[in-house]
Amino acid sequence: MAHSGISRAGISRRAVLLSSAALAACSGRGDQPKPPTTIEAAVAGAWRLPADRARDVWRHPVESLKFWGLKPGQTVVELWPGAGWYTDILAPFLSATGGKLYTANLEPTDADARAMIEALRRKFADKPRLYGKVEITAFGPTSGPLAPAASADLVLFLRNLHNWMAAGLAEKAFRDAFAALKPGGVLGVEEHRADPAATPDVLAASGYVPQAYVVQLAQEVGFTLADASEINANPKDTKDHPFGVWTLPPVRRSSARGQPADPRFDHSKYDAIGESDRMTLKFLKPNTPHA
Repeated sequence: MAHSGISRAGISRRAVLLSSAALAACSGRGDQPKPPTTIEAAVAGAWRLPADRARDVWRHPVESLKFWGLKPGQTVVELWPGAGWYTDILAPFLSATGGKLYTANLEPTDADARAMIEALRRKFADKPRLYGKVEITAFGPTSGPLAPAASADLVLFLRNLHNWMAAGLAEKAFRDAFAALKPGGVLGVEEHRADPAATPDVLAASGYVPQAYVVQLAQEVGFTLADASEINANPKDTKDHPFGVWTLPPVRRSSARGQPADPRFDHSKYDAIGESDRMTLKFLKPNTPHA
């Protein structure tokens, strides 16, 4: 792909993510909560922001993590955690069960990216008993390994593949995930799902990605598709919104990217849809080398 650099969608989200990360880092100081030892307890954790917990009805974290096979004591890599929506579930669970979390953030190439990483560091430092020792690595155009080679049980792509497609990083994401995983390890993918009949767009300008294309990218690297789930499906999503997937909650865009919000925009139709229709895929790294 000719396009390079961080995606415009990713850039437009940074201010929101930075403010959320700062709030999370500063909230709940004082008593350290008891680390959770089950996925359910981690999802129910009082340390999670109310706005994050309100989205569980759309993101189904318990069901999704169980589908991907998250187990106590595993080593997990989460790419581009943002303000930490899933990190606030993964890190406490893995810390409590003797596991390990790597968060592969944006490469710290500008002030926004550096500030987001620092907010995550403060979050982890504020509650060391809860979060444990999270390793912060990077994923971007020039980044190195996500984690030590063949060390991870599970790598997660959580609603970011469209950004990597726009930035020309999709193939690198799959290669880096394959390198980080143990033989037999799992790559879990949650992504906005395009209509299968839609014209393919390698830059994913609408935010929606064809499921068949995701499978193709994974298989080209050497992954095998183990399973697909409708956990995060939303049949009400027509996928033809004026400002792409970002018209829907939680972003609720009301104008073109880079333009001021339109106070006259009627969100009711899109709020009634809810969050996007999403594919939920489970890939395996084979136990034998890819031919």
